[in-house]
Amino acid sequence: AGPDPPAAMAARILHRLRHALAGEGGREEPAGGGGGEAEDCPESSELEDDTEGLSTRLSGTLSFTSHEDEEGEEEGDGASEELEEPPQAPGAAAGTEDGGRCWGGELGGTRVTPGTLMRRWRPAARQILLTRQLQELWRRSRGSLAPQRLLFEVTSASVVSERSSKYVLYTIYLIRSGQFDKAPATIARRYSDFEQLNRRLRCRFSCDMASVAFPRKRLRRNFTAETIAKRSRAFEQFLSHLHSIDEIRRSPEFLEFFFLPDLQAAQRLTCTGMYREALATWANAYRLQDRLGVCSSGRFLLTLAGLAVCHQELDQLSEAHGCCEQALQLLEAQGSHPLLGPFLQAHVHLAWKVGKDKRRSEAWLQDLREAGLPLQQQPSLKECLIKEPLE
Repeated sequence: AGPDPPAAMAARILHRLRHALAGEGGREEPAGGGGGEAEDCPESSELEDDTEGLSTRLSGTLSFTSHEDEEGEEEGDGASEELEEPPQAPGAAAGTEDGGRCWGGELGGTRVTPGTLMRRWRPAARQILLTRQLQELWRRSRGSLAPQRLLFEVTSASVVSERSSKYVLYTIYLIRSGQFDKAPATIARRYSDFEQLNRRLRCRFSCDMASVAFPRKRLRRNFTAETIAKRSRAFEQFLSHLHSIDEIRRSPEFLEFFFLPDLQAAQRLTCTGMYREALATWANAYRLQDRLGVCSSGRFLLTLAGLAVCHQELDQLSEAHGCCEQALQLLEAQGSHPLLGPFLQAHVHLAWKVGKDKRRSEAWLQDLREAGLPLQQQPSLKECLIKEPLE
């Protein structure tokens, strides 16, 4: 007796899916597993600065190709495939016990095979999975084999002319591999910014930086499309190489290169009452710190304070309350902090405004009073933002 019709149909669909994915991804995974091996991620690949590369601008995005890396560029350089996540069919996430996540080529602890899929969904009126659902599950099982990493992609480069200078401004997206970010984390930097970062890191990490290449200066032809494209590619590889080195990735010099300019700009905008513009800048600083994995630092708490103040000034009280709650969750693990009193007082006020429970914050404030903290002399969150030195 052969397999029942639903299982046979699922097997045929999965067989066609494998062939489709093999043509899309360049090679097909063996059907029998290999779930414990991760794909190689060339984070420390050798940097190409001025010898190869041509550019074309496609829909506002720089695209880099050369004769040698034309075939493998999509996997090694960018995140063009990873930036787009296929739309999820209705009910696709409801068929697994853990929301559809697949780890090590397995689904809910079971090896993913056509028979397994049909047995798992057979109680639900024996419905057949659509091709898009099977494709999504197969993509997730394949994608989980690759380690999560941060990608740096130069999406545009523009020539800026000022009264006494002319330079190229590079816009860079920070992208988490294998995930789709609805709101991107971006920075805009010029060659001199990268050069300053390179000098600071070489002074502190001379041994680690010995293998890191940096694009050399040019005396002429700095504003040609070819030079801009080559430097864009070089900066992507430079940042990826730095991020692959543990000591450098955690260093203040590397981290503040990304989010400190946004914090400084957001602070100035908040002090001058430009709250809407400041809110967008605080939000980008938040995303940058989130991508870099520094969501428990003092800078991140200051970012939450800036978001709370701007949301409150713009009468977005629920969002401001949420920022205070997130900050208090971080502060609960840290203990005493200069921003604890201001966040607690702001949380109590906002909770009263939006009708949320404020008893826990009030009890926390009472504990601080009994411990001798002069809460009447505590500055507000806005005053903390104005007085905080950001250098």
